[in-house]
Amino acid sequence: MGSTTFEWPRGAGERDTAALELWLAARGWEVDPTVFMAGGLGPAVQVQPIGGAGQDGEPGLLILPGETVEYARDRMRIAPRAAVPVACGAP
Repeated sequence: MGSTTFEWPRGAGERDTAALELWLAARGWEVDPTVFMAGGLGPAVQVQPIGGAGQDGEPGLLILPGETVEYARDRMRIAPRAAVPVACGAP
């Protein structure tokens, strides 16, 4: 299945969206095509289990630019900052 996290970058473009869609599909999730939000830091995306709302009726998860999403079992959540790996040489 691969990585359990996906970083949605600021200023995301078509390639980022395609990568997110592949990552989500491998986990049984998809981008909600009915929700689009653009902002100064780039687009936000709403994701949901394939076919609609989750088992508990949740509409999905809104991912803002610069956030990292974490897949945990059958749920998506925004990864806590402590769980996001720091690049080598970063302060």
